[in-house]
Amino acid sequence: MLCHFSSSGSERIGAKGVCGPFRSAVVNGRSTGFSRVVVRSGPLRLALGSKILVIAADGIGMPITNVAAIPVEMSVAPLEDGGLAPYSSNHDEVETVGRTLVRVDTEDVTGWGEMLTAMQSARVTTAVIEDVIAPELIGRELKEIGSFLDSFYYPYAKVRPFFGAVETALWDAFGKRLGVSVSTLFGGGVCDSVGVAYCLGMLSPEESRTYAARANEAGFSVLKTKAGPDWRRDVERIRAMHEAVSGELEFRLDPNQGWTFEEAVRAGAVLEDEDIYLQYMEQPCRIDTYGTYERLRERLRQPVAVNEDTYFPRNLSHICERSAADVACVDLVPAGGLTAVREQIAVASKAGLSVTHHNGFDLGVKQAAVLHLYASTPALNLPPDSVYYGWADNILAEPLAVESGTIDVPEGPGLGVTVDEGKLSEYRVD
Repeated sequence: MLCHFSSSGSERIGAKGVCGPFRSAVVNGRSTGFSRVVVRSGPLRLALGSKILVIAADGIGMPITNVAAIPVEMSVAPLEDGGLAPYSSNHDEVETVGRTLVRVDTEDVTGWGEMLTAMQSARVTTAVIEDVIAPELIGRELKEIGSFLDSFYYPYAKVRPFFGAVETALWDAFGKRLGVSVSTLFGGGVCDSVGVAYCLGMLSPEESRTYAARANEAGFSVLKTKAGPDWRRDVERIRAMHEAVSGELEFRLDPNQGWTFEEAVRAGAVLEDEDIYLQYMEQPCRIDTYGTYERLRERLRQPVAVNEDTYFPRNLSHICERSAADVACVDLVPAGGLTAVREQIAVASKAGLSVTHHNGFDLGVKQAAVLHLYASTPALNLPPDSVYYGWADNILAEPLAVESGTIDVPEGPGLGVTVDEGKLSEYRVD
């Protein structure tokens, strides 16, 4: 390979080769424009991506050549068609959801990650991934996942959720590069399939009875439902569903921080009086109120879970130290990725908490990542939430199958799933 570099600034030659503020290059007679050049020592290969020229050495590693954000918007299928829409909670009603896929390319493999479109803005999400994270990642070798996570720092902004999607894509690509699954990379051997919790928005008691029976007949063992501003109405719905399935389903009740301490105590106590014990009551009160959760555990026999509090590592640590919860409902994206969420799971498990995984209307890529997390993490002892069965369409070439309330862990290297890029183009919103 013959390369000629041009620059208006100085050039530096170091142990790894040449790097500098180059403006252009001629490679084998082809002119290119770029903003940065990284040259690794040894036999050279050329890869161009995101305005950064990467020239890597064979046998040293596989450098990352491109990082891209792809925002999409997809409809949730109606309840009557087997879906979940309208999915109502105390703060919104979901019929369509914006998600962002993250693509990480090397010369020979592509990895995928996924996150909720931040602040409902495709432009903001894309800018953080492509303008803030990508320039620091492109040119690094794929195997440098840990060192990159440790070294990246961006002041005044929380970028962990964006890292969650990018890091998932890195593990997917790394697994593909090595020819092994993500769960194998993390030790594997825990399970080949994962039971999931059925999710249901706020409906009338009669409607709730109908769909609880449907979930039970479909083989689910746990049902999670949202809770609203009227705790009495929520208790009525739980009672109706419990009766409809003759106690065969366990229930999770999620007010999304919408209750006061007094309301949470009353709701839990009424259910206790009727011998209805939830699998857990999820984040009933506001985050950052550790004392509230301590008192709630003292007053109730209903297990108490935290979810949004786990999005902030210090909060989870405080809650564990003060024995302020029974369950940690973690999420790999706000945690900062698979590596970070495994650290959270270890903290919670050592403190004696049960652990489950949250679902934020995940498409197939993140759902696959959660399955691999369960397949390699024994401390995840409660089923994850899932709404995968509720989408109107799929972005995977071979959609995951939900059978008898379980999903098989995908086989194959990386996450074991293939993104249908035609579907991405169909649902892309930028």
